[in-house]
Parts: sequence; structure tokens; C-alpha cells
Amino acid sequence: MSRRRSPPSPPDPHARRADPGVRAAPRLGIVGGGMLGLTLALRLRAVGYDVTVYEAADRPGGLAAPWSIGDFTWDKFYHVILMSDLNVRRLLDELGLTDALRWNTTRTGFFTDGRLFSMSDSLEFLRFPPLRLVDKLRLGGTIFYASRRSDWRALESIPVTDWLRRLSGDRTFEKIWLPLLRAKLGENYGNANAAFIWATISRMYAARRSGLKREMFGFVDGGYDTIVSRLETVLADAGVSLRCGVRVARVETAGAGQAVVLADGTRSAFDAVVMTTPATHLPELCPELSDAERARLAAITYHGIVCASMLLRRPLADYYVTNITDPGVPFTAVIEMTALVDRERFGGHALVYLPRYLTQTDAFWQADDATVRGAFLAAIARMYPAFSPDDVVAFQVARARQVMALPTLNYSTTLMPKTTTSRPGLFIVGSAQIPDGTLNVNETIGLAERALPVLRDFLER
Repeated sequence: MSRRRSPPSPPDPHARRADPGVRAAPRLGIVGGGMLGLTLALRLRAVGYDVTVYEAADRPGGLAAPWSIGDFTWDKFYHVILMSDLNVRRLLDELGLTDALRWNTTRTGFFTDGRLFSMSDSLEFLRFPPLRLVDKLRLGGTIFYASRRSDWRALESIPVTDWLRRLSGDRTFEKIWLPLLRAKLGENYGNANAAFIWATISRMYAARRSGLKREMFGFVDGGYDTIVSRLETVLADAGVSLRCGVRVARVETAGAGQAVVLADGTRSAFDAVVMTTPATHLPELCPELSDAERARLAAITYHGIVCASMLLRRPLADYYVTNITDPGVPFTAVIEMTALVDRERFGGHALVYLPRYLTQTDAFWQADDATVRGAFLAAIARMYPAFSPDDVVAFQVARARQVMALPTLNYSTTLMPKTTTSRPGLFIVGSAQIPDGTLNVNETIGLAERALPVLRDFLER
């Protein structure tokens, strides 16, 4: 027996007239036009559904959106593609962008005890002064053990600090792991479970080429601007409606489906609506969810990022990533994108990112761009004696309050949102549903792929 249809929305003058004898295609609304929402729209449209995507920003892309720095366009936040990122690579092939994918080997630096060290191969690792031989053996054993482990669920009940101290020892934890945890999680690190670091190690280890055992990092020529622009074109050609620069006020029941209500009062009805926005936004956006659902979503802890982009006349040290283990540096890593991307892409200049991950209550959120610039450049001058403020061609600051949901103890069973909700036709597909990985584009594309059967099951009853 067919499900009762939703009330129709105002007619679209560009829509094709349906054959009276043919059942109309199910209508879906997707709230959030990041890479997750765009991929989901692509997949849903491919099976014949009528899809509309709502994005509050002027352009889609979310955390993968591009912006201009100086005279050049690149990613607002830093991204890299690993050889193990099969979801991204399949999508690029589908979009006809495989030929635009570039691969390169990179080097890794560590700034510790006031000095910069290279740790890009096994020999440099063995020479790394801050750790004794026994510390290095335990660190290497931890990485090897984690890379071989496939069961992440048991790690959810273990604090990441306890797990790493037991495997690597206190000295290695204090000198290496603790600064790296703070770099990725801010002061939230103490509440994270061990599955988080397992996922990080597993992803990076899988990226190493067989034989050479060196990371091969990749990027698409033009950055994510190329990918997002191609997705926009493909979606438009397929008939997906992508509405940018509109703010969704709430989602509410409409007959057997759901309606998206915009801030200006415009209301559009759908057979189903998929929320891809941060989980902590959903209690306000979806007020008809049960009290238990709303409380669970509100309890998820997110951390955010303040990330500076610098265009410099010359590189700093030519490491793709420099991990920072010294206290007092106001950013948590140095990402030299032009150690991966040819500097000619930026007119011979070097593109550098300086990220700082923050808890929601960190006072640094209140720092204006001038304060961020002053603090960050002063630290760069201490780290790189050859650096001069005159080297800075452009300096911009990007902020995102909800970047990643913190994987707390037993996260998948206590807090992780379910795809289906108590409201028929209302679904949640978001990065808060990654219990066994780290936030990256490859993981979010995988979320879209896994959600597709659930949505189709509901719409094709």
C-alpha cells in the first residue's frame, strides 16, 4: 500500500510536467550544502528523486569551501587527499577529475625544545633527540599495533590518555602524544576515547605506499574550488535545486512528510528532509523531535578551529606539516601547503596554514583578526629565525565553531545520533555519526553512501 503523499509546494515553472499516469518522484530536502550534502544530493538524484539543497553560505562546500587569499583562490581550511581515501577518489573519477589529481611525497617536521627537527623517515625517527631509544621503540610499537588492529569498539570505553600511556609510556606520552592530542582536540583531549587516536593512526598508516613507506599526499589542481564547482555543475545539469544564501529556521511536520521553513517564512514541503548540519543545531531546527532526542543531540561536544592562512614570499621550512610539542605557541601546527602544491600555483609564493583547535568556551574565540595576526606572527618569528614580517603578502583568519564532534567514552552507544528519528520523514546524516574515524572529506562522503539505503527504504515503501 502506498504511503500518503505530502502537500505540494508552489509550482516550479522550470519543472517538467509529470505524466498523470506516473507516480511523482519523491521530493527530498537536504539542509546543509557541504561535501556531505552535495554528495547525498548527487546520489539521491541518481536514483530519480527530486532534490533541493539549502545552504546558508553564499557558496556550497562547507568546511571544504574555497576563498581568496591575495590574488589566489584555494581552500579556506587545509585539506589533503590520501591514497587510502577511496571514497574521495571514486567521487573524483565520477566527476571526471581524476586527471586533475596530483600526488607528491612530503616531509614531516617537529618543533620541540625550541628547535625544528625533521622526522620524515625511519632514520630521522631513530635520531630524534627528545626521545630515548626505549621511548622510540614503544612509540613505534604503538603505531604498529594500532595500524594492525581492526576492532575499534572495545577502544571506545578506554580514555585515550590511559591507552597511550600504557602502550607508549609516560615520557613518550608527555613529549609526543599529549601535544598532538591538544593540537587536534584542544583541551577536550581528556574526554576523548582511544578509538579516536586509533582511527588517526590507521588512516595515516594506510596512506603509506608499499615498499617506500612514505606518505603520498594528493590534491586536485585548483583545490576544492575545482571539486565543488564541478559538483555544482553536475547537480544543476541533473536538475537538483541548490539554494545558497538562505537560512533554514526550522523543519516541521507536513502531512506524511516534513516541511522546511526559511527565516523569511517561506515554507516548502517534502516527502523527507535530511539534516546534515552540526548535531547541536538540531534541537532548535527540529523542535518536534522528542525530548530524549533533543537532549542527546545537545549533549554532544564539538570543538572548533581558528585557522590563519598566510601567503609568504618564501617558504618557512618546506615540511607539509610541522607538529608542535612546545607549550606557548598559539597555534597547534604549521601546514605548508606549498610543500605539496607547486608554488607557481600561487605566483611563486608559499601558502601556509596555522590552525588552532579550541573548546567552545576558549577565550581565544574573542580574539579579533589583528590580535590573531600579532600573536601568530610573533610565534612564527621565534620558530623560524629567517622569517621577516616583510615576507607576509597576505594574512587572513577563518573560524568554524562546530568542526568535529568529540568522540567521548562509549560515544557510539550513548550520544551518536541515529539516522532515523521519531518524526517520520526526518533524517540525520552528519559528521557526528563518525565513531570510528576522524573528520575528513573521505569520511563524510562515506556517510552519504551509507545513508542512501535507509532513505530509499523509507521513500519506496
